[in-house]
Amino acid sequence: QMMKFAWDNYKQYALGKNELRPLTKNGHIGNMFGGLRGATVIDALDTLYIMELEEEFQEAKQWVEKSFDLNVNGEASLFEVNIRYIGGLLATYYLTGEEVFKSKALELGEKLLPAFNTPTGIPRGVINLGSGMSWSWGWASAGSSILAEFGTLHLEFLHLSELSGNPVFAEKASEPSLASVGNIRRVLSRVEKPQGLYPNFLSPVTGSWVQHHVSIGGLGDSFYEYLIKSWLMSDKKDSEAKKMYDDALEAIEKHLVKKSAGGLTYIAEWRGGILDHKMGHLACFSGGMIALGAQHSTGDRRQRHMELAAEITSTCHESYTRSDTKLGPEAFRFDAGSEATATRLSERYYILRPEVVESYMYLWRLTHQPKYRHWGWEVVQALEKHCRVEAGFSGIRDVYSTTPSHDNMQQSFFLAETLKYLYLLFCEDDVLSLEDWVFNTEAHPLPINHTDSKA
Repeated sequence: QMMKFAWDNYKQYALGKNELRPLTKNGHIGNMFGGLRGATVIDALDTLYIMELEEEFQEAKQWVEKSFDLNVNGEASLFEVNIRYIGGLLATYYLTGEEVFKSKALELGEKLLPAFNTPTGIPRGVINLGSGMSWSWGWASAGSSILAEFGTLHLEFLHLSELSGNPVFAEKASEPSLASVGNIRRVLSRVEKPQGLYPNFLSPVTGSWVQHHVSIGGLGDSFYEYLIKSWLMSDKKDSEAKKMYDDALEAIEKHLVKKSAGGLTYIAEWRGGILDHKMGHLACFSGGMIALGAQHSTGDRRQRHMELAAEITSTCHESYTRSDTKLGPEAFRFDAGSEATATRLSERYYILRPEVVESYMYLWRLTHQPKYRHWGWEVVQALEKHCRVEAGFSGIRDVYSTTPSHDNMQQSFFLAETLKYLYLLFCEDDVLSLEDWVFNTEAHPLPINHTDSKA
């Protein structure tokens, strides 16, 4: 019902724009997608399909067939276009077998390749989809590329290679001209890791770190997720990815995992050896990731990681319960006597993010402890109470105020991720079973390559 409400309002007021502005009842285009349109359509396709909202799915599909134009000129985030557009199109193709989604994904994938033309093959973060020119984000340290951005291409690009029969996407070749995700992996395994940790900024020119800021939240987050998921998607053959994940998690456990005075486990950020005791909402995906990885460990290690996953997820739940709206802030701190709460005004907002319910979904599926469904239901009620407006769902500016001020934005990831993970939390385990599917970081399901049988 929430998904239908979100979609119907988008369709009515903003179809073809990237996102719905539910208060002003119009559409928003934004500058992340380089002139591409319909981000909400592409992000919502697989969710509509899984929820069996057939009529709505057909509306979305029709828009893709008739109106989705890839001949655009503008600066796009390589990362956002990959996870939302490529991910959404690939997932919908695998779920439905309909060629239109595959051909659009491949055509768009081609347009992303010029970003890899750098001395190291580490792509730059911004690309003009028309001219193929690429550059680094103006705000990123010294023209660097961002770990979570270039580290979050692997799943989608392997599928692009497989579907196109063109190895360039997944190329393992050493010549930088054939640079792509295999090459990224090589640069990363070669470079020196401070304390075994991966900093967030790497120079695409020299292939070395630009500064030593480490985070499991924004800027770093999905890099770690894609290591364990690459291994799972390869049917556990990509042992390099598994080793990189295991080593990274060990370094995180050793240097970043902390317990607050009140007994809450959290993952701190690391700035050149100095810990910043804050955790972002984005980092709350890590409970689910660690639980997923733990399934494939044995004995003591498996138990330790399942406990860690449950503790982190519980801390993220606390960030929700300690707010007046029962929704969590963008970031929360463990200092100056405050625990799991946002101490800065600029971190009190909630923009319909999925990471906390994502972890609830994984922990429910892997433990079947009822509390995860209870926690998920608390979020459903809070969303209905505080984020639902007359024409859609909107983020709120302060989770600690019960008279919320809305931000007038229905993010496309609300339909792709937040509502999908909530739905899956209450579904049977065989709906998009974790045995057969891996979710990209925008919650788009990609099939696990079971060699004996095609998924």
